[in-house]
Amino acid sequence: MKYTYLLALLVLLFTGCIKDEPQNMECDILEAWVEGDALSQHFSQATDMRLSDVPSSQEQLTFIVRQRAALPPVAVHFRLSPGATVTPADGSLQDFSRGPVVYTVTSEDGQWHRSYTIDFREATLPSSHHDFEDFELSGNGKYYLWYDRADDGTKEGIWASGNEGFMIAKPNAPATDYPTVPDADGYDGYCVRLTTRSTGSWGKTFKKPIAAGNFFLGSFDSRFALTNTLKTTNMGIVYTKEPVRVTGYYKYQPGEVFTDKDFHEVSTRIDEPTIHAALYLNHDEQGNTVMLHGDDVRTSPYIVRRAEVASMPPTSEWRRFEMTFEGTTPIDAELLANRGYNLSLVFSSSKTGDAFEGAVGSTLYIDKVEITFKNEE
Repeated sequence: MKYTYLLALLVLLFTGCIKDEPQNMECDILEAWVEGDALSQHFSQATDMRLSDVPSSQEQLTFIVRQRAALPPVAVHFRLSPGATVTPADGSLQDFSRGPVVYTVTSEDGQWHRSYTIDFREATLPSSHHDFEDFELSGNGKYYLWYDRADDGTKEGIWASGNEGFMIAKPNAPATDYPTVPDADGYDGYCVRLTTRSTGSWGKTFKKPIAAGNFFLGSFDSRFALTNTLKTTNMGIVYTKEPVRVTGYYKYQPGEVFTDKDFHEVSTRIDEPTIHAALYLNHDEQGNTVMLHGDDVRTSPYIVRRAEVASMPPTSEWRRFEMTFEGTTPIDAELLANRGYNLSLVFSSSKTGDAFEGAVGSTLYIDKVEITFKNEE
């Protein structure tokens, strides 16, 4: 009971605003949406009109529309932290055709504030080249975040990691000791370094003794960190072209002692990394949104193409990797063009880290990742 109380308190402290008081101080946007038949014609799909389950670390919210310049004044509605208020007001008309609007959420006690930038933008294909040169510390200064830049220079937070979850286990760890960090010794410039870390006494208590370094296209949702860890990883973002292959460079060294979920040594096993990807339908037969997570990113029936690096032997020198997408399920070209598919791409320092098995100290470096699409070879 004591541990449960302490963990709940840590989640309250480190998801959303960083605060000192125990109650009425949250100031987060939990959900944002627009509505109306007239407005729906500006969206490719009805589900694009709602941004649900906004991750606690996300402060840039983007609605994707057909043509930004043609957008009329829009009223955005919100679900906020209990008791919180937002300025401009919920449901007030704003002109997004000229650019983003900054909303400020104020906690119920009036002591805490958080700014969100809300934008309506035309769909663009994320960059096919990823050098991982752009990163920064999270708002609380605890861990690193990565982003790409759009053609207009806008930050696009398409990459995520489990760093926010690790913060619950080790809130006092410096940012450089988290599982996923930047490293200046890349193939060219900076790279991403993924290291399997011990989660200490917290992890042993809850049978989550390790945290593999992971890095993926998507977002992290800390609300499930204590109840269903594999649901914290929202794996995949919208792509409107069919991927053919993924290439890049890696280095890898396994940790010395492989352990199971009870942190018992398994002398017969040596840790290994993984890189895998999937193209999948992002709506089911009833039109409901589909998002893959750590528990089904390899097995979901909505996957139409899969790719995985078959072998990644340890190496202290940069080595090129390549994986090719395979699958025979027909891809609907019209649906693809209208944002009907997501692409997941996952890197991890421990292949079975999702089962909390691996070796503390296993380290994977990745850099110069490139996605090749059909008809662009």
